[in-house]
Amino acid sequence: MKTVVSAIVKLIVGVIIIMVLLFVPAGTINYAGGLLFMAVLFVPMIICGLYLAVRCPALLEKRMRTKETQSGQRTVIILSALMFIAGFISAGLSFRYDFLMLPLWVSVCAGAVFLAGYILYFVVLCQNEYLSRVIEVSEGQKVIDTGMYSVVRHPMYLATVMMFTLIGLILASFVSAIIFFTYPFIIAARIKHEEIFLKKELDGYSEYIQKVKYRLIPKIY
Repeated sequence: MKTVVSAIVKLIVGVIIIMVLLFVPAGTINYAGGLLFMAVLFVPMIICGLYLAVRCPALLEKRMRTKETQSGQRTVIILSALMFIAGFISAGLSFRYDFLMLPLWVSVCAGAVFLAGYILYFVVLCQNEYLSRVIEVSEGQKVIDTGMYSVVRHPMYLATVMMFTLIGLILASFVSAIIFFTYPFIIAARIKHEEIFLKKELDGYSEYIQKVKYRLIPKIY
């Protein structure tokens, strides 16, 4: 129950923060791209959270952790936070002043891909019970090398790239889209640090890297 209450509180705080960052600069809540983004982000999040609360509360608790213990990740976290803040505010201002706004069909198409990324995110959650939001190794943790993990080493990050890179397009802001296009480079830095940690701390991970060659996209990266 404590985990569920904490998840609800974090959800409400997240909704408020994003609404402030988006709709205050926009000067109105009547912002189609902003409303679409809120829908494709929070509706699946609630569904996924309810599923984890019922079927796997321990995994829900892991996904709620935000305090990184690895010093190399602090810069990545700061850059991510700056990207989201700048991306949301610039989108709101672009809407308010009608500056380099994109057509609604771009928002809808990007929103569809975002939802596909969310589906992948959920599938990966079902395949890896150790998926913490922070970089750590749990007691008794084993290398997962089946399902999506037999294709790429970081399918969860692939899902977030599909989602977060497109936020600016969902918001129909060209300026915001440029800002969010930096996300793959930020996540690549996180992956680099994470793999160094896992090779040291997780038995069998070095062998797994030899078996599964690609981090995010087969034949590319």
